[in-house]
Amino acid sequence: MTATQRVLAALAMLGGVVLCFAIAAILSGQGAGFRIAAPVQAHQRAAEGFVGSATCATCHAPQAAAWQDSDHARAMAAATPQTVLGDFSGVTVTDRDRSATFRRDGDRFIVRTDGPGGVTTDVTVTETFGVDPLQQYLVLFPDGRRQALPWAWDTRPREAGGQRWYHLLPNESLHAGDPLHWTGRDQNWNFMCAACHSTGVQRGYDAATDRYDTTWTEISVGCESCHGRGAAHVAWAQADPRPEAPLLGLEVALRDASGGAWRFSEADPRGIAHWEGPPRQAEAQAEICAPCHARARPITADPLPGARFLDTHAPALLDRGLYHADGQIDGEVFEWGSFAQSRMQRAGVVCADCHDPHSQRLRAEGNAVCAQCHLPARFDTADHHHHPQGSAGAQCASCHMPQVTYMGVDGRRDHGFRVPRPDIATTIGAPDACTTCHVGRQPAWAAQQIRGWFGPTRRQTPHPALAIAAGRRGDPGAVPALAALAQNQAEPAILRATALTLLPAPAGNDAAQAIVLSLRDPDPLVRAAALRALAGIDPRNRQHALSLLADPTRLVRIEAARILAPIPPQAIPEASRADFARAWDELLASERVAAERPESHVNLAGLFAARGDAAAAEAAYRDALRLDPGFLPALVNMADFENRRRRFDAAEALLNRGIAAHPDSAEAYHALGLTRVRAGRAPDSLGPLGRAAALAPDRPRYAYVYAIALNDLGRGPEAMETLRAALLRHPGQRDLLVALASLERDRGNITEAERLAAQAVQANPQDREAAALLQQLRQLRRQVPGLR
Repeated sequence: MTATQRVLAALAMLGGVVLCFAIAAILSGQGAGFRIAAPVQAHQRAAEGFVGSATCATCHAPQAAAWQDSDHARAMAAATPQTVLGDFSGVTVTDRDRSATFRRDGDRFIVRTDGPGGVTTDVTVTETFGVDPLQQYLVLFPDGRRQALPWAWDTRPREAGGQRWYHLLPNESLHAGDPLHWTGRDQNWNFMCAACHSTGVQRGYDAATDRYDTTWTEISVGCESCHGRGAAHVAWAQADPRPEAPLLGLEVALRDASGGAWRFSEADPRGIAHWEGPPRQAEAQAEICAPCHARARPITADPLPGARFLDTHAPALLDRGLYHADGQIDGEVFEWGSFAQSRMQRAGVVCADCHDPHSQRLRAEGNAVCAQCHLPARFDTADHHHHPQGSAGAQCASCHMPQVTYMGVDGRRDHGFRVPRPDIATTIGAPDACTTCHVGRQPAWAAQQIRGWFGPTRRQTPHPALAIAAGRRGDPGAVPALAALAQNQAEPAILRATALTLLPAPAGNDAAQAIVLSLRDPDPLVRAAALRALAGIDPRNRQHALSLLADPTRLVRIEAARILAPIPPQAIPEASRADFARAWDELLASERVAAERPESHVNLAGLFAARGDAAAAEAAYRDALRLDPGFLPALVNMADFENRRRRFDAAEALLNRGIAAHPDSAEAYHALGLTRVRAGRAPDSLGPLGRAAALAPDRPRYAYVYAIALNDLGRGPEAMETLRAALLRHPGQRDLLVALASLERDRGNITEAERLAAQAVQANPQDREAAALLQQLRQLRRQVPGLR
């Protein structure tokens, strides 16, 4: 796993949890290691208003029966001979430099493997986690943490390659102390998993003691995870006579009461069903499914079902590493982000149109589930799919829902329902559904086949993936395409929000206009992204965020408070101060949701520093380092904080700690070099700045800064070589072009300087500095004939 993937793993779904065990776990000497014993007694804690699925089943037997065999019902269970599926017969499994032995001790399931501190340890499995196609196992620690073991049981049939133990991170050499080691914070169930695998979870984290008292009302995903707390509904059902009650006492209305239906129309030659009848409440179901089927971080503690998604979570956008530029899934992002891009979502389709909400099974098998809305005579034919009838290629999902395997064996289908575009895939370097099946063929071959089937003029409109890919690369001309995409309300909100995040900083006129206009977008996801993008325009324009401090959506309000944090209190208009105070409190609370994570405190420190509260900022940085003394973002950001206080020795000490813990960190070396420059020790900066540029050749900024330092110290030729080498890797990168153009000018090489400056202006015609440089060079040429 790359460093980027490690960060993504650390920022993956932020979960909450609720478990309370009468912990009798003890540490006792066991040969070379220690043994974490199972709790003698475990209990779940009742929470106000929850009644449990067994109570619901007394009146809703068919739904309960369908649920009983679902993945929701089996999302988590106490470890018993009935629930544990893995082979605990004493088998030993080895992968790379780690091994594990699985054995039984009566009704206890023991795993001997590398534990805390790297010591070989006997640990007792306390819960099972999931069933199909793999089962994981949890271990309860004395401080209330539950950690997910890295060894999983492949539950697939033996003939499919299953019925075996395997390691979930086979390409990683992980040891105790690494956040991704099974004892580390990135494998912590309480924070990462619990909220979506149990019902009525309250995480119960105590920051003062760094312990958990996590509780739940039901160990698995029960009725109340979706329908909300049931006490009021039960009271209504038991009353005689039953009173008038909104939603019959239910907290969440999921049943479609519109009376409408998807129907085909003979007048529509496309053969696609349309919704007939009153508008349905499609958003309600998405709000229920999204928190657990999206890559997102919670912004409120232990939210209850029924709350609006963007009031409780901040979903990931179509970021590199999570999604390909065309929106296809790449990282482990679940379903919501893909479905939010789809034409089906915009047409009003909901999860339950395809999936039975209680059993989670498809409404019909194979193409029949699609035939509910796509006329088989039009779509389930060789004229449409151009594959033999009944073959794998004739399945709708093969082309429109390509599958990616996660966790070794878990194949998950993309829910974007996009039309295969191998021509686009070739351009942006993304996979395409055609050559995924036709192994050995190239996307160009697939594109040619499609042109032969549908003609050369099919789908001639520009594909938004081209703008996203160009924005990721920083290509010349990307800004107008991204700005236009951000403002095109015919495109999905998640795509438009992503386009805003790719606009460069500082922003030129096109980008700034797109950002400001997007602050008034009807979709809150776009408004939130526009607020984040305000950091790239003139600070005076942050006043546009003031009106969004009272936005109806929490995510928007906290982003407004974040972008306004550096504005002095007296500079905020009096009419907006109360709104800012409320939004500021919500912002701080949203960061404290993850108080057990060091990144939470780094974020808080940055906010306090922006408000001028140095004492609170320092305390937050120290909280982060208390949780993880080697946490690089805390060390680097606190060093910058100390630099601004002119405490250069303290800053350098922090960065040396960072380099000792992360010897290959370009970021730490770069920060150390800048610290020495600020301290007036420019000659001493060249070593770390050069090391940063060498460690991260994909980061043009590091090469740029190193070159500027070289030039300032009279080593111009080396500076120019550094810039030229960086430009070979990053053609068209604006800072590199302008810097090299300036150095070429100073050498008297006006022709080359003019060429470079012109290239920078071509990349962004609104770049005033590059344009001024180009104008200066052209004037020089006119004024001094014969200049080379």
